[in-house]
Amino acid sequence: MEWLHELFKKSPEIALFLSLAVGYAVGKIRFGKFQLGGVAGSLLVAVLVSQVGVQVDPGVKAVLFALFIYAVGYESGPQFFNSLGKQSIREIVLAAILALTGLATVVVMAKLFGLDKGLAAGVAAGGLTQSAIIGTAGDAITKLGLDAAEVARLQGNVAVGYAVTYVFGSFGAIIVCVNILPKLMGRSIREDAIKAETAMQAGVKVLGPEQHAALPELVGRLYEITQGKISVEEVENLDPATAITIERVKRAGQVIEVSPQLLLLPHDIVLVVGRREAVVSTSGFLGKEAYAVEGMELTMQHREVVLTNKEFHNKSVAEIRTQTAGDVRHGIYVVQISRMGQVLPILPETIVQVGDVVSIYGAEQDVKRVADIVGYVIVPSAKTDFVYLGAGLVAGLLVGLLVAKVGSIPLTLGSGGGALLSGLLFGWFRSRHQSFGAMPAGAVQILKDLGLAGFVVVVGLSSGLQAVQTVRQQGFTIFGVGVVVTILPMILTMLIGRYILRYDNTAVFAGALSGSRSANPAFGEVLDKAENAIPTVPFAITYALANVFLTLLGPLIVALV
Repeated sequence: MEWLHELFKKSPEIALFLSLAVGYAVGKIRFGKFQLGGVAGSLLVAVLVSQVGVQVDPGVKAVLFALFIYAVGYESGPQFFNSLGKQSIREIVLAAILALTGLATVVVMAKLFGLDKGLAAGVAAGGLTQSAIIGTAGDAITKLGLDAAEVARLQGNVAVGYAVTYVFGSFGAIIVCVNILPKLMGRSIREDAIKAETAMQAGVKVLGPEQHAALPELVGRLYEITQGKISVEEVENLDPATAITIERVKRAGQVIEVSPQLLLLPHDIVLVVGRREAVVSTSGFLGKEAYAVEGMELTMQHREVVLTNKEFHNKSVAEIRTQTAGDVRHGIYVVQISRMGQVLPILPETIVQVGDVVSIYGAEQDVKRVADIVGYVIVPSAKTDFVYLGAGLVAGLLVGLLVAKVGSIPLTLGSGGGALLSGLLFGWFRSRHQSFGAMPAGAVQILKDLGLAGFVVVVGLSSGLQAVQTVRQQGFTIFGVGVVVTILPMILTMLIGRYILRYDNTAVFAGALSGSRSANPAFGEVLDKAENAIPTVPFAITYALANVFLTLLGPLIVALV
């Protein structure tokens, strides 16, 4: 193993990426219905790799975690601020319950197994994966009036307890949130994530990546006219409620210009575009359907336009239809209206506001004409606005440096909490002003995946060797106590959340539970299973509270043990 030690000493990044590669491969292996997942697999492999001796700069861990948590906040900012209100009380209670059950578990286990104040606080910090407990407990130990040697011994024990229990603290939370919780609920995280997203989107069917409706709402059809002398305008107004558009006409082998007054003659070939219901209902009137007629091809565009025209602000869909002339709307179909990431039903009484995103469909010239009237087109881009990304991270990390004291206890969001808060705010602001601050979905995903998995690997590489050595020296007592401290409070909180707080959605509950334990690796796995951002909002609320509640446990444990 000496050659490996030398290799990792020269290039510790090899150990990091090796752990990621092997860890994700291990995470794909199924043991019946159980599967570790990439994050848990990477953590275990990193602990194994750490046994040859690996030194990774702690700054790497801080950078990776900041990227992960900021991307999570950025993605879910609009949903988060829409969800604040009375409905958040349940998350507040859940976070408080986990902190209280965690405190009780640590104190009882410390009394049963004769752990001193330092070891008890360290077990709490590692088993509950709240590193801030090390600081608050260490500060509380200095105020006990003990001699310097005893203070040093107890503070050293805090570090020992933390090192032994932190790895399983991360791993155990994944097991509870990803494996045990869905069994209790009787439904998978993915199943309920889709259900919740569909409900948020006002009943609109939610399609996953690369999924398409077999029966699309908007269609194009070719027909050979059998009726005699009817104008384009008359055809298009057969059913004003569900309009169709004649986009092209071919007569005697030549494509001719289309105008409202153009009379359609028998044997003309027309390209009809519109909503399926209207096209199908009109087909019998037009004639027989034709196929693959040369020169009748037409490329349609689908564009998202941000509403900035104040003439349409706070007006209903019906009012806007009445207000705009037929020639303005001609050839344009509104596919979707969304506000802050939430889809609105396209009903006559639906009110639109400045900042709403309107998805329109039509021929290129029609889309451009209407977009100029409505607002500005969101230009799809594969590039990230690093000015906005950098500013968001700087702002969040600065907020994380702020400290407020409750008595002698310092409370701070830390870099993680600050980056999360900043991500939420910057993501929300971007949803309101989409002309800048772009971060494509693929970029968000790589920041989340690499940030979290890399963070977990650095933890395993840094703590794994010391943890294993301590277990060998002192036996499995501390490790076993840590397992109980990790699992029992989560199980109790899970049961209370299910049967008293009445959580009925697995994805939402998993997000809230992982946040109430500040269990970032578990949350990463929950997100991976959900395949959407539904768990993020409850996680963001409980995570922020957990940073405060769990930090307060340090001096309480020192006082009670």
